[in-house]
Amino acid sequence: MLLHDTGLIYGRYLRQTLRSRFAMLFGALMPLLYLLFFGPLLTGLPLGGQGSSWQVLVPGLLLQLGLFGALFAGFMVILENGAGVVERMRVTPVSRLALLLGRVLRDATVFVFQAVLVVLVALVMGLRAPVPGVLIGFGFVALLTVSLASLSYAVAMKVRTPQEFGPLVNAVSLPSMLLSGLMLPMSLAPAWLDVLSHFVPFRYLVDAMRDAYLGEYATAHMLYGALVAVGFTVLAVTVGTRVFRTAGA
Repeated sequence: MLLHDTGLIYGRYLRQTLRSRFAMLFGALMPLLYLLFFGPLLTGLPLGGQGSSWQVLVPGLLLQLGLFGALFAGFMVILENGAGVVERMRVTPVSRLALLLGRVLRDATVFVFQAVLVVLVALVMGLRAPVPGVLIGFGFVALLTVSLASLSYAVAMKVRTPQEFGPLVNAVSLPSMLLSGLMLPMSLAPAWLDVLSHFVPFRYLVDAMRDAYLGEYATAHMLYGALVAVGFTVLAVTVGTRVFRTAGA
């Protein structure tokens, strides 16, 4: 029943997304602009690690796509909550976990699709990475999306208006981007900033993805990144499900 219910919710929201293909493609615009206008500036610069500048930049851009897109996913729940859609769903026999999973799996599908577009453009511009490493990167993007979208929906169920939700998300997303080393490796940062970045879970995902793009899979970065990604996802989905079950009850 959980799989059936999740499939129903997933199909509903995926059909909504497919009706707005322009919005789905537009979501990849910001990473593509970084790729086109920021990437060439890094070519040939010593970035404090192995591999080319594209192997440093592209993993960060893919995670940035998941970070910002998933954190702002809760806006839709606020609109649905105001229209009574969420409440009507909650009075049906559909599993509360399915109400969340259907949404976040739709989000993961959309952002992985956008990540594929970014990688294709990056390959044209000079990215060279092993296929298994690229696929592992898509896996990290999917896990990041599921975890952050779950938390975003949980927060959206607790606030009343988009005006409350927006500043809260911005307060989380911008420091997370700067401290996780999405744009440049934290090895270039001062020692105190590098130490501080280890308290940001996304740092471990970035390091793991960059190792994957180098074809290095049996590394400490990969182990820590996988553990953090899976653990954070389980925690976020648990919190999100609990909020969907109790909010407004």
